[in-house]
Amino acid sequence: MRTSSVFKSRWMALIWAAGILWLAWDVAASAPHSDTASANTEQATDVTGAPISTDDEKKFAEIVNGL
Repeated sequence: MRTSSVFKSRWMALIWAAGILWLAWDVAASAPHSDTASANTEQATDVTGAPISTDDEKKFAEIVNGL
């Protein structure tokens, strides 16, 4: 099926788009899931490489909420 012929009909375009969404869903669902994903994460750091503390997170949230 050529893409130029797909968009001549609205219904064919919808079917084509549904196929693309189905493919994306199928590929994303086949990714391996890890139960220990949170244990393997590194500690977040700022631009200088210093670790981000919970106080820094709270300050950031306050600033963002104040906007």
